[in-house]
Amino acid sequence: MASQPGLSDLRRAKFARRLPAALSELAGPEHGPVRLPLHLAWSGLTTFDLDRPRLRMSYYRIVLAEGQHDDLVQYLNRDLLVGLWPTLRTLVSRDVREVWESAFGELAHSTQAAA
Repeated sequence: MASQPGLSDLRRAKFARRLPAALSELAGPEHGPVRLPLHLAWSGLTTFDLDRPRLRMSYYRIVLAEGQHDDLVQYLNRDLLVGLWPTLRTLVSRDVREVWESAFGELAHSTQAAA
């Protein structure tokens, strides 16, 4: 009898299905105010000024945790994600972190370079 997948395995599979094929697909905004739809930012603030570091980090945490594939591509920016990753990886769930780092060696490498 096969064992049931654990909750963490199920969460990782959910996040993995949402991933873009390549980080270069992430063509979201780099600066200024961005309004997230309610299916992403459902518990409070919906407009984030990407020129403000704390708001930018909150915005990325929300999109990574809640976003579907199309949201990731529309709202995340490749260069910002790579630059934020060494800190951002400590603020997202382990499942999100492991899925993104295993799919994109560039993120895992950016973490080692910052260490």
